[in-house]
Amino acid sequence: MALPRPRPGILEIEPYVGGKAEVEGGRPAVKLSANENPLGPSPRARAAYAEAAAALHRYPDGGAEALRRALGRRFNLDPARVVCGAGSDELITLLVRAYAGPGDEVLMSAHGFLMYRLAALAAGCHVVTAPERDLRADVDALLARVSSRTRILFLANPNNPTGSYLTGEELARLRRELPEDVLLVIDAAYAEYVEAPDYASGFELARDHDNVVMTRTFSKLFGLAALRLGWMYAHPGIVEVMHRIRGPFNVSTPAQVAGIAALEDLDHQARSRRHNAHWRAWLARELTALGLTVHPSVANFLLVSFPQEPGRDAAAAEAFLEGEGLIPRRMDAYGLPQALRFSIGLEEDNRRLVAALARFLDGRAVR
Repeated sequence: MALPRPRPGILEIEPYVGGKAEVEGGRPAVKLSANENPLGPSPRARAAYAEAAAALHRYPDGGAEALRRALGRRFNLDPARVVCGAGSDELITLLVRAYAGPGDEVLMSAHGFLMYRLAALAAGCHVVTAPERDLRADVDALLARVSSRTRILFLANPNNPTGSYLTGEELARLRRELPEDVLLVIDAAYAEYVEAPDYASGFELARDHDNVVMTRTFSKLFGLAALRLGWMYAHPGIVEVMHRIRGPFNVSTPAQVAGIAALEDLDHQARSRRHNAHWRAWLARELTALGLTVHPSVANFLLVSFPQEPGRDAAAAEAFLEGEGLIPRRMDAYGLPQALRFSIGLEEDNRRLVAALARFLDGRAVR
């Protein structure tokens, strides 16, 4: 018997593999592979989540009305132009489903977030990548690869896994020179961590133009990765389309109430940002002092390149670190086999990582 045939593109997908959570044998380990907030969620969000347990038999608010109003208050935007989803991943998938299909092209930078490729292939689209310059998205290269078949351009800003970003001026130029019928999706999952004065998250572009969408997440700064909660901001016409195709109860009640509480806890947000800024700078200095190449990052992780020498390369470093109970993220799937990505952890995690890498690099790590 022949199996039913999946749609074109499906079998090209290499399933997304999240950051490892444990080492061989299930031993306790420090997880630095998934860009999670090491301080965890807001205590107020945890309390709201626990309180929601009494109403688990009730369907969620299908429109996430209270959550959208809370987002409007927190970010000074129109709640009617917000769509909430089960993580920004769901919204990315829905945008492709709504605006692209078989034979269409979806454009992204060479080392952009893998979910863009997976969502495009699942819809039967052809994925086009533009080379980066010094691990930064290149506006000219992206524009040069726009064709009559291009339907969506995905740009992570800041980018995962590189940690680099385009300035507000560069972003505005990209939008200005992009054909009006191409949807520009600005994935600002790490926006809350950025302190650079020339950065723009995409709010204004999404507010002022009908072919721009900005997506955000509660998985990073807000520490709610387990609840799968994301949102997007766009023109009312795009919002209407998204409401037509999303699931009627796509965001759970615990996620909604925890999200509202997390938005209101400004102290926890500030504490998380301070921790990240301090330890990101410290870790970058320490790893550079070890002789490693640390790429500039404005997010809550660092991309680090290793020597391309047997026994000292990224693969060897990963194996050694896992033996030490530290889990980094391999970058082979992003076309960066010489690099590992490290989330910014707690103080003791960061210090432990530096000490382990020092042992690895001075040769005492050979096994």
